Amino acid sequence: MNLDNNLRVWRAKRNITQEELAEAIGVSRQTINAIELGKFNPSVLTALNLAKFFGTNIEEIFFVPKEGDHEKNSQP
Repeated sequence: MNLDNNLRVWRAKRNITQEELAEAIGVSRQTINAIELGKFNPSVLTALNLAKFFGTNIEEIFFVPKEGDHEKNSQP
């Protein structure tokens, strides 16, 4: 099962770099990059920390795409 995300969109709305976000939640920049590219599914703790940082729910950042839906939801 693939997990998709809008992390890049949320980060862009705050106008912060991957490095700044990584430092704020205690992970590496490479981790943020891998999450954004869909190469890595974050731990529950990392996902919770991201949602807390952006002041939203996990479901607004991470979602399971509908079958046959290859487009990312870009409306945070």
